[in-house]
Amino acid sequence: MSSLPLDFGDPSSGSGIVRLGDEAVILQGFAADRAAPLLDAIKAVSAGSPFRHLVTRGGYKMSVAMTNCGSLGWVSDRSGYRYDPIDPETGRPWPAMPTLFRELAVSAATAAGFPDYAPDACLINEYRPGARLSLHQDRDERDRVAPIVSVSLGVAATFLWGGQLRTDRPRRIPVAHGDVAVWGGVDRMTFHGIAELAHGQHPLTGDRRYNLTFRVVR
Repeated sequence: MSSLPLDFGDPSSGSGIVRLGDEAVILQGFAADRAAPLLDAIKAVSAGSPFRHLVTRGGYKMSVAMTNCGSLGWVSDRSGYRYDPIDPETGRPWPAMPTLFRELAVSAATAAGFPDYAPDACLINEYRPGARLSLHQDRDERDRVAPIVSVSLGVAATFLWGGQLRTDRPRRIPVAHGDVAVWGGVDRMTFHGIAELAHGQHPLTGDRRYNLTFRVVR
């Protein structure tokens, strides 16, 4: 991983970079100046493939609503977890990844020391108060070295950053509107999640938090 171009900060500073691991950082406020058009693009994507609450392999209904864009979309049901080029609810291909999304993901990955990033999937999560994402690894991608790029928009949340084992106690790190987390390489398989979203308000999203998660699947 190349040296980072910005100074490191602490999670409460609101600027700079917070180091999570050898190849994992949070770029604080990196997407803040692009938030309004990013949210407009989310609306356009969800008009074609609406948000839905997926069911896990164990039959649990996820509290986070989600949709996808790009050449592949992540889906979950009682048969398991996988990527599919077709939205099972609409029977059509997932909406194309907006150029604005791709450019943001590439610029964030490059800033974090991962050049030549080429994501082919973007998961879009919608959190309402009480929604959470338990500790997990992203294991359904063939490429487990290329970074995950995760963009926070709207209500602030608590990012859970664990270790290589589910039992490793996670750090609790605040993520604010416009923050972008990037992790890959030796940190790619770190367990991570989002704590239960507290009630809050943001002028652009109301009581909701949106998260864009870019991945290289193939």
